[in-house]
Amino acid sequence: MTLVSFAYGCFLLVTLIVYWGLGKLWPALRQWILLGASLAFYGLLQPQFVPLLLGLTVLNFFWGRLLGRLGQRGDRQRHLREVFRVWHWEPRYWLGLGIFLNLAVLFGFKYVAFTLRNLAVLWPGLGLGQWAIATEENWLAPIGISFFVFECIAYLVDVYRGAPATSALVEFSAYKLFFPKLLSGPITRFHAFTGQTRRTAGLLFDEGVEGLWLIASGAVKKVLIADNLGVFVELCANNLERAGSGDLWLFILAYGLQLYFDFSGYVDLARGSALLLGINLPENFDFPYFSTSLADFWRRWHMSLGDWLRNYLYFPLGGSRRGLGRTCLNLFVVMLLAGLWHGAAWGYVIWGCLHGLGLAIHRLGDICAQRWRSLQGFWVSIPGTLVAWLVTQGFVFLTWVPFRLPTGTQASLLFQHLWQHQGDLQFAQKIYLEGLRLGRPDFVGLLIVLFIGMIGAYGVQRQWQLQLNWAVKVLLIPLCFYGVWLLAPEGNVPYIYFDF
Repeated sequence: MTLVSFAYGCFLLVTLIVYWGLGKLWPALRQWILLGASLAFYGLLQPQFVPLLLGLTVLNFFWGRLLGRLGQRGDRQRHLREVFRVWHWEPRYWLGLGIFLNLAVLFGFKYVAFTLRNLAVLWPGLGLGQWAIATEENWLAPIGISFFVFECIAYLVDVYRGAPATSALVEFSAYKLFFPKLLSGPITRFHAFTGQTRRTAGLLFDEGVEGLWLIASGAVKKVLIADNLGVFVELCANNLERAGSGDLWLFILAYGLQLYFDFSGYVDLARGSALLLGINLPENFDFPYFSTSLADFWRRWHMSLGDWLRNYLYFPLGGSRRGLGRTCLNLFVVMLLAGLWHGAAWGYVIWGCLHGLGLAIHRLGDICAQRWRSLQGFWVSIPGTLVAWLVTQGFVFLTWVPFRLPTGTQASLLFQHLWQHQGDLQFAQKIYLEGLRLGRPDFVGLLIVLFIGMIGAYGVQRQWQLQLNWAVKVLLIPLCFYGVWLLAPEGNVPYIYFDF
C-alpha cells in the first residue's frame, strides 16, 4: 500500500472517521487510535517487523525515563544516581549506551553485508564474501528503519539535555509509529509532535482544505512528474553504455529532478495526511534547486535531516567553535556519515565525502570573501549570483551520479562518456520513441517547461510570499487527482527514499 493509491485513500478515510468520531466523544482515545492505525498501516507492508519496531519503541521509552530520572534533582533521584555510581557510570554513559543500542540495530539490518564484503577484500581466505552474498539475499531491512532510529536518538539526547521524558508509553508509541511519517520522515522531535495530539478541538476548515491540497499536490509531484521522469531515468541507467553525451546530461538532470519531486511529493502527502489528523509536521524542502551555495542548499534540502545532523552531530563535534581547520573537519565527518546513513555502498560514501569537501571549500570561500570586499561585492551582484547558482547546482546534480549509481562501475562509465561521446543509433529509438513515446526534442522541451514552472512557483511562494486561497485550492484538488489518474505511468513506482 503506497501513499498514492486507492487503498491508502480508503485507509486514511477510515482512520479520520474513527479518529474524529470517537476522539470527539473520548479525547483520551485519540492516541490509542493513532497507534492502532499506525500498527495496521505498517502491518500491511511488513508485518514481520512490527514486533521489532514495538520493541525499539518500548526500549527507548524506558531508556528515556531512566535518563530523565538521572538528570533530575531530589532525594529519590539522588539515590538512583548513587546506585549507578557504584559502577562508575555517569548519565552520559547511559546516553551513549542507548545510542549504541539503536545504532547496533541499524547496523545489523543495513551494513552487515557491506562490511563483510569489504572485509572479504582484505582477508579473502576467510570466506566472508559468501557470507556477504547470503546476507544480501536473505536479510531484508525494515522500511524506514533509518528515520526511526534517528528519531529515537534525538529523543534520548533531548531528554539528556533537560527536556522532560514522557511517562505515557502510548503517547511515545503514537509519536514513534505515526504512520504518515513512519516510512520516510520528515524526522520529527517528540516534544514538538506530542503537544498536538492533546488538542481537544476538532478539525478546522482551513486545516482540512490545506491537508487535501498537500495530498493532491504531493500526488502530482510523485506520479505525474517524478514517476514519468523515472521511466526515462530507469531506461537510461540500464543502457548507459549505448547513450551519447547529450543523453547522459539529460539523465543527470532528469534524475536530480526525479529525486526532488519524488521525495518532496512524499513529504507533501505525509504532511497532508497528518494535517487532516490535526498534526502539523515540519516542512522538508524550500526550493533547494534555487540555492546559490552548498551551505544554503543543505538548509533547504531534506531540512529535517539537516536539522538533525546539525543538532546531534555537528554541534557535539564542536561545530565552528574550535577554529577553521576543526570546522572543515567537522563538516566533512558529518557529511561522510550522512552519506553512509543513506545506504551501504561506496557511492553513498563518495557522495557524502564530496559534499563534505564542498561545504569545507564554501567555508573557506566565505572567509576569503570577508577579507576581499571586491570579491564579496561580486558574489552579491547579479552576475555573481548567477555564477554561484550555476556552480552550486552543477555540483549538486553531478554528485547525484554516485547516489543513483552507487556501485561505481556505471558511474565511472558515465563520467568517461560525458563529453563528445557518440551514442548508439538505436538508443534514441529505444529510449525516447518506444519508452517515452516522445522525440528527444520533445523531452527536452518538457524539462524546460518543468523548470519554468519551478521558477514560477519559486517567485510566487518565496519572492512574493503569495498563497492560493482556499476556494482556488478546493477547485484544483479534484483536477489534480483526475490528472494523476489519467496520466500516471504504467506500474507502481516505489518511493526512492524507501531504500534509505
